[in-house]
Amino acid sequence: MTPDSPDRADTGDRTAMMERLVDLAVRAGAEILEVYAQDFEVFSKDDESPVTAADERAERVILAGLAEIAPDIPVVAEESVAAGRVPDVSAGRFFLVDPLDGTKQFIERNGQFTVNIALIEDNVPTLGVVHLPALEETFWTDGRGGACKRKGAETTAIHCRVPADDGLVVMASRSHRNQETEDYLATLQIKELDASGSSLKFCRVAEGAADLYPRLGRTMEWDVAAGHAVLLAAGGSMTTFDGAPFTYGKPIFENPHFIVRGLPAA
Repeated sequence: MTPDSPDRADTGDRTAMMERLVDLAVRAGAEILEVYAQDFEVFSKDDESPVTAADERAERVILAGLAEIAPDIPVVAEESVAAGRVPDVSAGRFFLVDPLDGTKQFIERNGQFTVNIALIEDNVPTLGVVHLPALEETFWTDGRGGACKRKGAETTAIHCRVPADDGLVVMASRSHRNQETEDYLATLQIKELDASGSSLKFCRVAEGAADLYPRLGRTMEWDVAAGHAVLLAAGGSMTTFDGAPFTYGKPIFENPHFIVRGLPAA
């Protein structure tokens, strides 16, 4: 089933929902920036990943907003799952929320952190928004099969690109590089390697600023769903390393390794 299947809500409804999701991500981003501007404490979750008051405040805003926008759709949100609140998603339609992706980037104050909200339908992310509050950039699906970017006050349609003949621009994780990743990168003809944090890497491929993003490391579904939605709407693809479709609603929401690509070479 495609994102624009008639079995789903019509285009007008999807566009209206998307506008509300973008507004919600921006409001959550404002909560994050309030904490970002202050001295803040960093705590460790059970898995030893960091969390701050910004994560928790942003998630509260998003959960309240989604309860108004779509009260019948369950929400899988990172901090809620960490607290043991996991809804039933067996019906196949649910939201995935990462209220602050790139907490390490937030702590380092480099601006490369995002708010992520995505709608999953039949294992596919069909709507999504990625908001970078510190960089004043927002990427989203438009509900009509396309993708958009807003930088400051300017909004443009975005599209993936075909790689140039002289090599690839590759996105890599800023905080989670490992030997397996280095070994894979050594097999590529790379013109430029950009180490960035959070789901920003998906957005750079989606807007045609990069060609490839391989991830050989642990991620969760809420880390990638919104960026994946934007990527698909911009013409790109995301698969496992063996070429299988990348799906959602997996046990404990843990992802396999994956590759994000723009348009295929001519």
